[in-house]
Amino acid sequence: AVTAKPTPTQSAAPLVPASISAGDEIIEMDRMRKMIAERMVDSKRISPHVTSFVEADVTDVVFWRNRNKNEFKQREGGNLTFTPIFIEAVVKAIKDYPMINIQVDGDRIIKKKDINIGMAVALPSGNLIVPVIKNADQLNITGLANKVNDLAIRARDNKLTPDELSWGTFTISNVGSFGNVMGTPIIMQPQVGILALGAIVKKPAVIDTPNGDAIAIRHKMFLSHSYDHRVVDGSLGGMVVRRVADYLERFDGKREI
Repeated sequence: AVTAKPTPTQSAAPLVPASISAGDEIIEMDRMRKMIAERMVDSKRISPHVTSFVEADVTDVVFWRNRNKNEFKQREGGNLTFTPIFIEAVVKAIKDYPMINIQVDGDRIIKKKDINIGMAVALPSGNLIVPVIKNADQLNITGLANKVNDLAIRARDNKLTPDELSWGTFTISNVGSFGNVMGTPIIMQPQVGILALGAIVKKPAVIDTPNGDAIAIRHKMFLSHSYDHRVVDGSLGGMVVRRVADYLERFDGKREI
């Protein structure tokens, strides 16, 4: 007898039926939620996920943003969030480690020329959508900030084009916006890496001073990098997220916006 093979999104094991009791509410998934569910299952099936974590001191980033956000708002009309600063650091790290900006096609590795950064945006419905900033390495901090604001607003208004949701080569997800300090994000196929950005929290920390070690209040955050262990080993995956943290910690607090 010929047995049917499970489809890619099905488990070979039988599904355990849900229990439904009197008074339970049954909610039908909408089209987007079905699509998200299918893609998340596909990604976990395709890619063996590993996640590396780094804590970054972003005190200089916080102070710089606080000093410049009002001027930026008056000049550009939009908010200066942390997202463009994070994207800039990610782009620099990708340039240092281009083998994280790859895709897998069977037994071939495709090293992508363009650096296109996807950013997960939570919709009012609770679903997630991932608009893409194409050629993010060609934008300065102001250009990134304006692009982030434009895509986020139009994503929530359901006004993005299919092209603006395609061609991403690496993705970030700001779990800090939900008050989470870290997360283990799922890779957007066919990419091989995704970075979760945790909430920025004030913490006492030991710092170096001319007079020796001292304890000071610093702004810190966790970066969580999930990567495809088929083609990204722990050394590369760990070095990428460490390098992003390095760029954030070395941020020039005197730069112009």
